[in-house]
Order: sequence, then structure tokens, then C-alpha cells
Amino acid sequence: MPCRIERDELITLLPHKGKMFLLSRLTDYDLEKRSLAAEYDITEDCIFYDPDLGGIPSWVSFELMAQSISALSGLADRELGEGPKPGFILSVSALETAIPVLKAGTTARIRIAEAVKIDAVFTFKCAVFQGEQAAAQAKVTVMDVRDLSLFDTESLSLFI
Repeated sequence: MPCRIERDELITLLPHKGKMFLLSRLTDYDLEKRSLAAEYDITEDCIFYDPDLGGIPSWVSFELMAQSISALSGLADRELGEGPKPGFILSVSALETAIPVLKAGTTARIRIAEAVKIDAVFTFKCAVFQGEQAAAQAKVTVMDVRDLSLFDTESLSLFI
């Protein structure tokens, strides 16, 4: 069942803030299947915007994918009555970009689906589309961090 969550509510689900928050809305998600569809309206205000390109480089797609994974985790945390927690990107593999730039004034559509789970490590198959064209795809492996006492939280703040 499609479920739309707009930016104002969505931002409460992720640890990302300010210009580093790169999702405009969720258009669908399934916590049981561990999948999600999101969108990002690309503007000149984007932290990755390059005026020479008229948009953002398509390699930035990996961050759109990672934040979509974070949104899925945030939804699961909300179901448990918890706030958003940071996670770590362990790897981005098989990143393929079909176009060089995601143009300003367009909307990137992101789709993620969990492929593998081993303990607190998850691998997601991810894709980003611009219009009907596949712009990028990758496998993103992340680690869910439930116990921050195991980490140097001062260093973690650099990544959030």
C-alpha cells in the first residue's frame, strides 16, 4: 500500500539535518519486505549542486540511496517507539551511473530493497531514476548501530 511522507515529517526519521538532508518525500515503503521508494527535488540549494553542470553529479546518487536506507531504518525505529539512530555505510559496490548529471529542476526517484541481512549488517539493492531513465544503481552495505556506547560518539558527530 503506497504511503506518502512529506519532508517535514520525513526529517524526523533521519539523523541528517540542514543541507545534508537530501530527501524530499517518501512515496512508498514496506517494513516487512524492507523496501522503500523516495524522491529528491534537485535544486541549486543542494550541497552537491555544481553550477557548471547545472545539477548534481550522478555519483551523489549513493548518498540518496544511503539516506533512503536511513529513512527505512527511521521508520522501523518509529514503529518501536524510538528516535532515529545513525548507521554506517560499510561499502558501496557495483556503482554504475548511466548519466553524468542529475539536472536541477528535476526529481530523482530512489528505490531501495534489502537483499541480504547478517546480524546488524544489511546490503540493499538500490537504484536512482531521473524521469524514466535509470541514472544509477549500486549495492549499499550498511551497519545498524543500536549501541552508541561502543563507539567514540564525538567522532561520530562528524558524519551526521
